Amino acid sequence: MHRRHLLNLILASAAFALPFGVSATQIRNARLWRSDGNLRLVFDLSGPVHYKTFTLSAPERLIIDVTGADLVGDFSQLAFAGSFIRSIRSGRFGQGDTRIVLDLGNPVQLNSFLLPPQDGQGHRLVLDLKTAVPLQIAQAPDGIIAKPHPKRDIIVVVDPGHGGKDPGAVGSRGEREKDVVLSIAQLLAKRLKREKGFDVKLVRNDDVFVPLRKRVEIARKHNADMFISVHADAAPRLTASGASVYCLSEGGATSATARFMAQRENGADLLGATRLLSLKDKDPMLAGVILDMSMNATLAASLQLGSTVLGSLAGITTLHQKRVEQAGFAVLKSPDVPSILVETGFISNPRDSQRLVTARHQQAVADGLFEGLQRYFQKNPPANSYIAWQQAQKTSLA
Repeated sequence: MHRRHLLNLILASAAFALPFGVSATQIRNARLWRSDGNLRLVFDLSGPVHYKTFTLSAPERLIIDVTGADLVGDFSQLAFAGSFIRSIRSGRFGQGDTRIVLDLGNPVQLNSFLLPPQDGQGHRLVLDLKTAVPLQIAQAPDGIIAKPHPKRDIIVVVDPGHGGKDPGAVGSRGEREKDVVLSIAQLLAKRLKREKGFDVKLVRNDDVFVPLRKRVEIARKHNADMFISVHADAAPRLTASGASVYCLSEGGATSATARFMAQRENGADLLGATRLLSLKDKDPMLAGVILDMSMNATLAASLQLGSTVLGSLAGITTLHQKRVEQAGFAVLKSPDVPSILVETGFISNPRDSQRLVTARHQQAVADGLFEGLQRYFQKNPPANSYIAWQQAQKTSLA
C-alpha cells in the first residue's frame, strides 16, 4: 500500500507540474492580403512550430494542424467576404496541438512555408492560396498565346539498391536488403510526389535487377537535379550499426568501412565517368578540363547535400559516422548530377535489422531523407525551378 500511495503522489505531482513545465508556442494573430484573386494568410507565432496541411472535400476544407501550439489570437477581424474562403474556425487537437480549418467555396492550390524572425517581425506561418479552377490562357493582341513563366519541378531520382537476382545483404533471420530499401525508396517517392515543386523517378519500382551502369544512365536520362541511392548493407563487423551517407571519391576512401562498402557495391560492374558526358567533339585536353570542372562542382554539391541529409537522419536513428564518407562508388559516378548513397543501417546488425523491417521505422527514415533533400534545395534551388521562384516571392512579399 505504501508503494502504491507513493506512486499516486508522484503521478499527481507530475500532472500538476506539466502545464507549468511546458511552454507551448502561441498563435498570436492572423493577417490577410489579397492580390489578383489570390490570398495570403499569415499567422504570427511566438516561436518556431511544426505543422502539416491537408484538404477535405464535400464540402471543401483546408486543414492546418500546428503541433504544440496554443491559439491566443482572434480571427474574427479577418475579412473573407467576396473570397473563396467562407469562414475560419479552430480548436484544440490531439495532445496540445491546434487545428485550424478554412471552409472553402471551391478547391484551392496551396503553397505554405515558415518564415524566421526578420525585419522586425517574429516567426510566421504563411499560406498562399489560389483557386484551383483552370484559368483561360490570355491571347495577346498579335495573336501569340501568352504563356506563364515556366517554373519547373526539381527532378529527384531515387535508386533502391540491388533487386532481382541480387538480394544485397541478408540479415540473420533472412531479411533481404533489396526488400527493405525498396520499401523506403517507395515511401520517399510518395512523399516527394506530394510536395509541390518536386518530381521523382524510381530506378526500380519492383523486384528487378538493374545494372549499376543503367542506374546512372537513368538519372541522366531524366535530367535529374539529384540522385540518391538507398541501401542497408552488411558490415565487416556485426557490431557496426547506424546510418551513413557516402559521396564519390576520386582518390582513396576516407575510411576502411567506406572502402569495403564501395568494393561490395561495385562488384564487377564498374563504370568510367568519362563515358557519361558527350565530349566526342572536343579536343582531348579541353575534354579533360571540362570533365574535371564538372566533377569538382558536382562533388562539392554532393558533399553539401550529403551533410544536410546526414543531419536530418541524426534525429531519427543512430549514426555510424557523423561525417559524410567518400569512396569510389560506381553508382555515384555521374559527373553532372549531385549523387549520394545512404546506408539506412546495417542489416548485418541484429538491432538495426529488427528496426529496418518495420513499417514505422521505414516511414521515419523516408521522412528524414525527404527533410534533408528539401532543406538542401531550399538553400540551393536550381535555376527556373518552382522553389527558386518561391524563394523570390518570400523575399518580395513577406
